[in-house]
Formats: sequence, C-alpha cells, structure tokens
Amino acid sequence: MQINIHSAISQIPREAWNTLVMDNNPFVRHEFLSALETHGCASEEFGWHPCHIAIYEDEKLLAAMPLYAKTNTYGEFVFDHAWADAYHRNNIPYFPKLVSSIPYTPASGQRLLCQADRKDELYPILIETIKQFSGEQNYSSFHCLFANSDEQDWLENYGLLARHDCQFHWHNQNYSHFDDFLAKLTPKKRKNIRQERRRVEQQAVNLRVLNGHTATDEDWENFSRFYEQTFAEKYGTATLNEGFFKEFAQSLPDQVILVLADDVSQPTEDNQTDKARCIAGSLMYASDTILYGRHWGCIEQIDKLHFEACYYQGIEYCIEHKLEKFEPGAQGEHKIARGFIPTLTRSSHWLNNSPFQESIENFVKHEQAGVKAYMNSLKSPYQEEK
Repeated sequence: MQINIHSAISQIPREAWNTLVMDNNPFVRHEFLSALETHGCASEEFGWHPCHIAIYEDEKLLAAMPLYAKTNTYGEFVFDHAWADAYHRNNIPYFPKLVSSIPYTPASGQRLLCQADRKDELYPILIETIKQFSGEQNYSSFHCLFANSDEQDWLENYGLLARHDCQFHWHNQNYSHFDDFLAKLTPKKRKNIRQERRRVEQQAVNLRVLNGHTATDEDWENFSRFYEQTFAEKYGTATLNEGFFKEFAQSLPDQVILVLADDVSQPTEDNQTDKARCIAGSLMYASDTILYGRHWGCIEQIDKLHFEACYYQGIEYCIEHKLEKFEPGAQGEHKIARGFIPTLTRSSHWLNNSPFQESIENFVKHEQAGVKAYMNSLKSPYQEEK
C-alpha cells in the first residue's frame, strides 16, 4: 500500500475517487470538491488548506478522505469556540487542526471513503494516518463532521469523542402528492401550510424550478447576487461565488435544483414588460435518495416566500422524484411546523495529547444529555396513528 497526502483534490483521479462515493452524494463527489478549490472557496484565504488522504494499492485507489487543515472554525457548523478559547487562554495553539468535512455544508455523508468489502482493514489505516500526520505537523486535533451513521458508529467504537446536535429532516412516506403529506399533519399545521402557500400565490410571484441543464448564465448571476446579499445582511463572509455555482451546475446538472422567484407585477429595469424581475432564489442538491437544501437569498421581501422556495418546493421535488429524505440545513426549530422532525446529528473528535482531555470528555457528555433533553421536549407535527 501507498498512503499519500494530497494538497489538492485535482491530484487524485476523478473517476477513481467517485467510484468510492455512495448514494451519488453530490457533496462528496470529486466535482464538488474540485469546484470549491478551483474557485478559491476552500482555500487559504478562508482558512481551508486541503490535505486529502488517499490510500493506493498497485496504483489503484482503495480509500480516501476529504481532509483540511483549518486555521479557523468558519464554515464547519460544529462549534468548538470554547475549546479554542481554553487553548488560547493557556497559551497552547489550537490552530491549525484537521477537519474532515465538506466546507460550508452541514449535510450528512461519507467521510471515510473506501471499498465496501475492506472497511475493517482500511478504516483503521485512515485514522492512524491522521494521528501520525497530526504528530508530525503538530495539529491539535481531528474533527470528523456529519459523517454517515455507520461511520460515526465505527469512529465512536474506535475511541473518538462523539458530539451530538439536532437538525430537522423531512421523510417521504411514499407520498404520491403534496396533499398526501398534508393529510398526515395535525389540522393546525396543515391549515398553516396551506395559508402560507396561498399567500405567496396572492403576491404575483412566479416560481421556476430549474436544474443545471435549464438554468442560464443570467439565472446563476441572479442567484449569486441573492447569495451575497444574504451574507451582507448578516455581516458574514460569502465564500462561494458565481464561478463555483456555474461549474458544478455544468459538471453535474441533474443533481442541481435551483428555485427562482420572479416578480411578475413589475417590469424589469429596461422596461421589457414581457420579462419578469427575478427577486429571490434557493439552491438545493440531490443524491440518489436525499435532497439537500443549502442556500437562500433575496433582494425583495415577499411574505412567506422563503418557506415556499426553501421547504415546500423541496418537499414537492422529493415526492415527484421518489427521494426518501429532505435535509434542509442546520438549525431552525420553525421547520417542525412545516413537517420536518428532530433528527440527531453526530460528529467525532480526537485530541492530540491535549491537557484538556478530561474536561472536554465531560463537556461532551453534558452536551449529549442536553441535546437529548431538547429533542424530547419537541412535539411532532404529525397526527398520532390510531
């Protein structure tokens, strides 16, 4: 075997990498990771230094891991600010650290890519490679974020610390139509959703559901503007860009779902009355079984449009395309009222000779109990089965 640490995903053959990807997960595919690096999204500027692991045998790729040396905590969605602060207050460097995740993407999926029949052999090699690499380069820790359940189970059994959190996911119960889904909800929730959808219809808004084939350059230019506007309003940093959106849409057009909203009540700035003004958009991606909601932005506030473009259009897409689940992103207790249910998410962590090992272990246990209590306190939006 030969184990390499690659400073760019382009150094690993695309087809070999994608052969190890399960469920056609768009975020784990070579094309997505490559577009992030090519357009400067996962780069030194934003604190992401690629160091992907690849294990070869006779020049054949057997296993791999998307891996980054991080110099900050931005874009991870599993917050360890308190850990970093404890290190800082004791004059111990916390950065750089190693993170296996998809930049800016709190979505579940593979992190330990390998041939299915050789997991027992290759998983330990991946983790031991990380430990050795951390010792050589003085990385403080390793964090595996939003790995799928099987991988998380294995990592916990291998001795890594498990952190818990809660997201809200929608599950397709073999619905044929949106009304079938509504019928499962409590009467109050069902009425509320119908009112929200009716409200959008009353405001002269036309929705277009596009993919990489049908979205034009102008559509992506508009969406990029909406995306940047969202971060400007929240005083954040817009790390993705128009070039990234266009490249991925071109490389995997069937896995991109772009929902754009046009205001048909107003002409465009150049007075072309036959062309509506695009005012908002949401971007989603699909695997073979799961829809992932990712980004939203607008330049004009329309009542309830966010719920329609980000949630209800996604649910309709899942029903039409027989997808099993819809993960709309991190946080958002308001999603319960719209048919999404609390779902446990996990991450795994290893500390490199940390003086805070015992304290962090206690922190993790308290955090797990807190997340469990929180999830138990939430009420389901669905009617109880009789």
